[in-house]
Amino acid sequence: MPLWNDYHLPLSVDEAVELLARYAGKARVVAGGTDLILDLRQGNEQPVEALVDVTRIVGLNEIREEAGFIIIGAGVTHSQIVDSQLLHRQATALVEASYVVGGPQVRNVATIGGNVAHALPAADGTTALNALDAEVEVASFTGRRWIPFTALFLGPGKSAIDSTREVLTALRFKATSKKEASASSRIMRPQGVALPILGMATRLKLDGDTISAARISTGPVAPTPFRACNTEVFLVGRPATDEMIEAAIPILLNECHPRTSAHRATADYRREMLSVLLRQVLKAAIERVKG
Repeated sequence: MPLWNDYHLPLSVDEAVELLARYAGKARVVAGGTDLILDLRQGNEQPVEALVDVTRIVGLNEIREEAGFIIIGAGVTHSQIVDSQLLHRQATALVEASYVVGGPQVRNVATIGGNVAHALPAADGTTALNALDAEVEVASFTGRRWIPFTALFLGPGKSAIDSTREVLTALRFKATSKKEASASSRIMRPQGVALPILGMATRLKLDGDTISAARISTGPVAPTPFRACNTEVFLVGRPATDEMIEAAIPILLNECHPRTSAHRATADYRREMLSVLLRQVLKAAIERVKG
């Protein structure tokens, strides 16, 4: 039995959503295909009537700055993110997170839109975008809308985007100011298994030597992308020192509850690694602001 019957390559978002509407829920959007095609072959997804390949849609593979926002097309690959000088300056966390996705061959085809649309709380791009306070643009036959990034996630692998009728077209977040920086770090198995044991990202703003704004995301520690809000509140208004980072660790451990996973690590080990990652990302962001 074929995994799909028809394969379409629309050149515009309007054409893509019209195709999805025509198949009435029996088609799926595909970009890099590093998740969907594997799921179809392994039987984790049911065969479909058609695949709508969005990789040739004009604009979906662009990275640009516009009206104070950094806008990334959903078809942008992880390699494009790693190579982007704009993102190196304005979204270092996303560059660092994208660099550890798979190997070079995967990064060359896997898209940031696919990374997000798959709705896994441990996804590297997801963790970084959560820290950057991103939004996503979703297109359907009835039009387009921007929604908060975290509104996409309903549970592990469960997205609010209906990939049989909707297309994730872009992501955006506010460009960092001169007093802001971001950082990301991940702990993974030494033999290079793609699954992260734990990841963390931060976006930090300083006023002199004082932390004036902080966003910290980590995963997987919950069914959906997680913000360490209590830790953020603790840090704001306090000096950006090693001592203050150490004081924040117990608060982080109190609000994060990683579970034991046969594919990742034990809960106890991952709790220990939370403190390691917090030190890494906060120190890196502070140094970047000051440097």
